[in-house]
Amino acid sequence: MGSTSDLPVMEKAMTFLNDMEVPFEVNALSAHRTPEAVEQFAKNAEGRGVRVIIAGAGMAAALPGVIAASTTLPVVGVPIKGSVLDGMDALYSILQMPPGIPVATVAINGAMNAAILACQMIALADSQLAEKMRQYKANLGKKIEKANNDLKDVHYDYKTN
Repeated sequence: MGSTSDLPVMEKAMTFLNDMEVPFEVNALSAHRTPEAVEQFAKNAEGRGVRVIIAGAGMAAALPGVIAASTTLPVVGVPIKGSVLDGMDALYSILQMPPGIPVATVAINGAMNAAILACQMIALADSQLAEKMRQYKANLGKKIEKANNDLKDVHYDYKTN
């Protein structure tokens, strides 16, 4: 993440990865304030066993692109809502990468979806994680079915179902 102020958003990714029992690192690295550290992180990630990088950043949101420029690993960018443009600046900064430097991009503050996408990528070569992801997706449907059944107990004078 670009700074520890991004932690409340990025914790959703960490929680999901932890729940799926996927090892992960957490770092605060700034593309503008610590560019050498960002480059070293990206260049050495694969050697440390990293398979996908999730990079959250707000405002100018250069971090995901700078990381993607320094590694061949997949990078998932999480635009983080800032105080001025409600995250639209970060979203466009992450989306508009030049040819050859792709960054998969999720919704503003969409760290959990970034973790899900990263797990799906890793699951292509990890059958145990693939099964966990199948179960996770199956449970999503069950949650909606339960919620719909719970709505039957909501009473209004003119409610017909």
